[in-house]
Amino acid sequence: MPLTDLTHAELLAYRPEVEQPADFDAFWTKTLAEARAAGGEAVLVPAETPITQLIVEDFTFPGFGGEPVKAWVTRPKEADGPLPAVVQYQGYGGGRGLPGDNTLWALAGYVHVMVDTRGQGSRWGSGGATADPHGAGPAVPGFMTRGVENPDDYYYRRVFTDAVRAVDAARELPFVDRSLLAVTGGSQGGGIAIAAGALAEGVNAVLPDVAFLCAYRRGADVAADGPFVELAQYLSVHRDRVDDVFRTLSYFDGVNFARRIHAPALFSVGLMDTIVPPSTTFAAYNHLASADRTIEVYAFNDHEGGGTRHWEKQARWLAERFAR
Repeated sequence: MPLTDLTHAELLAYRPEVEQPADFDAFWTKTLAEARAAGGEAVLVPAETPITQLIVEDFTFPGFGGEPVKAWVTRPKEADGPLPAVVQYQGYGGGRGLPGDNTLWALAGYVHVMVDTRGQGSRWGSGGATADPHGAGPAVPGFMTRGVENPDDYYYRRVFTDAVRAVDAARELPFVDRSLLAVTGGSQGGGIAIAAGALAEGVNAVLPDVAFLCAYRRGADVAADGPFVELAQYLSVHRDRVDDVFRTLSYFDGVNFARRIHAPALFSVGLMDTIVPPSTTFAAYNHLASADRTIEVYAFNDHEGGGTRHWEKQARWLAERFAR
């Protein structure tokens, strides 16, 4: 596989200017206030699973508009006191899967909250369980252009709000140490983690892996495969909407969220990634406000990044930050 983007040296210096709407903070403050005001109840019940050596629970919490969002909560049995938590978001097209699909964080001693993505869960993995009861205007198949005509209607407004409300709900679980909470995810999940790291209260570490949903214009210009291509396809038809579309996307760009992240952050990138051009992830990383930041570069990997090797690095890095 060849390199798909800039060289490593060029990536380290890559800081594109991404439009930042004057009302960016006001937009998100209003959005989250409305979601919290909508109410809704968080419900935690035992999951149906043959797993016996971990506690696995089915978690429903209120997201955008108070609408129910699903997650799995997995944790060690017989823990001594509240535990640190890791809230994880899903890659594009995936859902929370089956109970026990992902147990590494729980086996490492954390409360693991595996958050569903509304309307997704049918492209890979074991499925999802959260509906997205909202319509949209004309869109390319997929999720990238749903409601892209207006920031209020854009699909990721709902997804990012769900992500923040997941953190809100996780912090209220009686077995979670509210002072030790991290957000993570790969690809789309990494982009969602960046948004949650900027918007949610009480996030102490941000761990996006091969993060998508950053520097949208760059992604639409250079991505060879994957969801960024949906944007290019949409704009090839709606030729007169280019400025309007990228203005909408500026409210959802990981670069603008990164500017607002002060917590320790560990990113990763694959230099041969054809789905998420490395420059888009570096664009967000290089704009981080965090004083404690690291990016792991996998020079010969595509969108799989570092795989379980990278998770081991994440686990060691997080244990150091959480003094465990």
